[in-house]
Parts: sequence; structure tokens; C-alpha cells
Amino acid sequence: MNLASLVTFLDYGSVLIFALTGALVASRGQLDLVGFIFMASLTAVGGGTLRDLILNRDAVFWVARPSYVVIAATAAVVVFWTAHLFESRYKWLIWLDAVALSVAVAAGVGVAIEGDFGPVIIVMMGVMTGTFGGLMRDVVGNEVPLVLKQGELYLTAAFGGALVAVLLIWCGFPRFIALIACGSAVFSLRAGSLWWGWSLPVYKPRPPKNRG
Repeated sequence: MNLASLVTFLDYGSVLIFALTGALVASRGQLDLVGFIFMASLTAVGGGTLRDLILNRDAVFWVARPSYVVIAATAAVVVFWTAHLFESRYKWLIWLDAVALSVAVAAGVGVAIEGDFGPVIIVMMGVMTGTFGGLMRDVVGNEVPLVLKQGELYLTAAFGGALVAVLLIWCGFPRFIALIACGSAVFSLRAGSLWWGWSLPVYKPRPPKNRG
């Protein structure tokens, strides 16, 4: 599998899984079927759209291949009729989001590598592709954005995975291996945060000292 094929595969994977998370948020908001499709599509293509616009690609990925939107809409319809079967939709949401994040970051990294951009842009595009769709989903769905949840590795997981890819390419590893390692690192960090409580120190303001 060449790099272009792998990136396309990753984009399809992230669209499908992010669409499922968007539809689950729609179910929590008790939206109608059109609302489900809107939320699923927004989540599925949001990060990749911003990535492609910033990189000035010939066409935004889902405009060049409308099948991405069809997949997102299909996922929304499936969740619309099956969401009631899940006892804890939020638990499904956060774990599906972790998988989607890892796939999307790798897709964003792959697109930037394919365009021969430098390390800084590769990392930024990986983080952007992985996080912006979910951020849009949570803001529109009136949920606490997962990307901003205190004490959890989310942006850090995306950044860490993208950095792993850059380092492996710099060390001479094949791009295929670098993207797989990128996705694996993102999921490992995010899963560790969810399962074992891994986190980074957070800023805690100190009250000003009284001056007598």
C-alpha cells in the first residue's frame, strides 16, 4: 500500500468513527434524523476540511470524494435506530472518540507528509485533523468539549502521536510505519488517560498575597 492509499484509508476510517460519535451526541440531545446526519457529518469532516483548506489542496477531501459524506450519513442513520440499545452512550462516545482521534491524527500527518511539508506543519496538521471535528461536535451539541477536559490527555495525545511520526521519519523509518506508530501512540496515550488516569500537571492560580 502506497502513502496516498494509506491516507485515503485513514480518512475513511476517521470519517466513519467520528460520524458514529457525532450521532451519539445527537442521541444524547434527542435530535431528529436530520439532526443526527448533520452532527455526524460535521464531526466526520470538520477537522479534515480545515486541514485541506489551510494546506490549499486542490479539493477538500469530501468534495473530491462525496462518498465520505455518504458514509457519515449512513452511520448517523444506523445510530438513530440503534442508540437505545447502548446502556452507557457516553462511555461508547469517549472510547469511539479515542479510536477516531488516533486514526484522524495519522491521516492528518499523512496528508502533510504527502505534501512535503516540514515537521512543524506535519505535527500541526495531525493535531488539527484529529481534534477539530470533535471540538465542533461538542460545542454544537452543548457537551463539555473532550479536547478541553481538565486533567485528561487529549491534545497531548494528538501532539505526542504526531511527534512520534516526525521522529520516526527523521530516523529513516518508512512512512507507512511512521503513520501506524503515530496512531498507536495517540490511542495508547488517550486510553491510558481514560483507563489509568494519566495526566499532565494543570495550572492552578494562586490567590494574591495580602499586603499589609
